[in-house]
Amino acid sequence: MTTLSQNMIKKIECRGTPYEVGFIHGSAATEEIERCINFYAGFFLEKSKQSWPQVKETAKSFDLEIRAKWPRFHQELQGIADGSKRDLLDIVAINVRTEIAFGLFSDGCTSLFWHTSNHEFLAQNWDWVEAQKQNLIALSIYQDSLPTIKMITEAGIVGKIGFNSAGVGVCLNAIRAKRLDASRMPVHLGLRTVLKSSSTKEAVAKLTEAGMAASAHMLIVDGSGDATGLEFTSSTFAELPVNAQGRIIHTNHLILPHEGAHEVPWLKDSVERVERMAYLTDKFEGKEPTWPEVSRLFEDRDGLPGAICRSQELPSTSATLFNIVMDLKGKHAVVRMGKPCDVEESFKLSFE
Repeated sequence: MTTLSQNMIKKIECRGTPYEVGFIHGSAATEEIERCINFYAGFFLEKSKQSWPQVKETAKSFDLEIRAKWPRFHQELQGIADGSKRDLLDIVAINVRTEIAFGLFSDGCTSLFWHTSNHEFLAQNWDWVEAQKQNLIALSIYQDSLPTIKMITEAGIVGKIGFNSAGVGVCLNAIRAKRLDASRMPVHLGLRTVLKSSSTKEAVAKLTEAGMAASAHMLIVDGSGDATGLEFTSSTFAELPVNAQGRIIHTNHLILPHEGAHEVPWLKDSVERVERMAYLTDKFEGKEPTWPEVSRLFEDRDGLPGAICRSQELPSTSATLFNIVMDLKGKHAVVRMGKPCDVEESFKLSFE
């Protein structure tokens, strides 16, 4: 079932087997998937001088690994391809876009977990190239014996930012650290793995068992308040714990040591955004924040253009495309499309 909201984002409900889920996704988002592929074809050509046929050739090794190790994901990717009438490798390529051009992405995102007596807040601004905003979709996935998933993702990509009916949520921060291991799980499949899990501990165990193909940070939280900032490279994992104030703050650099990791300096404002969010949250001095107060943190424009609420103005090459605030204890969320300081559309996601 597909419904198109009044402004922009398409909302899609998928049910059934992995292939059926993918086919519904692909059929309902054909136009957005076409634009998404065209966007990344242009991006790879500009940033890494790879034509789309070259990108698809690179995607072949990932396709073989996914088919052998994570067949349910592969069946869903095949369903997306068939539903959108695209070649399978087109769909694999956008799902491993982080790995294909690892070290080139400059999406700067700010994420926050905040434990309070009444809420388990998990929130993020997702920042990326403005041209990709039109290709975001709100995806709900219903499958037997698995938690129901509600997430915001780029069309054609099986995992992104959101939460599930078990009260597990995840946010993503890009990390630019060199090295890649195509035998390990791609980042976006890792996000979906979290969203299939029933607890933070289960999610972390699954990811560490599989290993991750490239570098990133996932802020993983469940409704019990168990939370971790899971940093990883293609060969290491490290967990950032909740601080004394009940918070985890992360942006786009490795905070913890990772042996052998070679991180390329790329966003000066990454450190500045961590410091700014810490400053803003510390001002509460033990006072429990309300939902509107947590939401307003992500409207902060200090340090433009590379602010928490970001603008695509040089030297920043990305803008905030959406904000999500979740309460994993209450199992509901509010999504604001566009910059949260200038909302284009707002809607709720809920399991209540």
